[in-house]
Amino acid sequence: SGPGPALCTEEEVSRLVRDFYARVRLDDQLGPSFDARVHDWPTHLAQLTDFWSAVLRGTRRFRGAPVPKHMAIPELSAALFLRWLDLFAQTTAECGNPAMRREANAAAQSIADNLWQRYQSDRDPFATPQPLRPVSLLPIVGT
Repeated sequence: SGPGPALCTEEEVSRLVRDFYARVRLDDQLGPSFDARVHDWPTHLAQLTDFWSAVLRGTRRFRGAPVPKHMAIPELSAALFLRWLDLFAQTTAECGNPAMRREANAAAQSIADNLWQRYQSDRDPFATPQPLRPVSLLPIVGT
């Protein structure tokens, strides 16, 4: 399987984006940050739908540069990324399409990890970026 037109419909992508960002806007942690920056929600939701359609269906409509916009947000934190992922997983759990849910959750995790690593490097190029989730320590072999 994987991303592509057979994974999900445009309506499923639209519903995911619409339902997810409705949750985000009502969220105590994420809502204020989005409300401070997004002044035209219909346009923003259309762009996010294009983005997720590209990720999940392989369409090529998305035009945008999400990384610099996220790098400019002073209050980003691991906790906010984890909250975003939690709300996203709550939303995909309701989509009724297990394959889409798996792909969307994996993509969201990858996107969040990537943005968080870049955000930290942007703030302090000499520090080692920390992962979003603690990495379990592997046992040391031969001790």
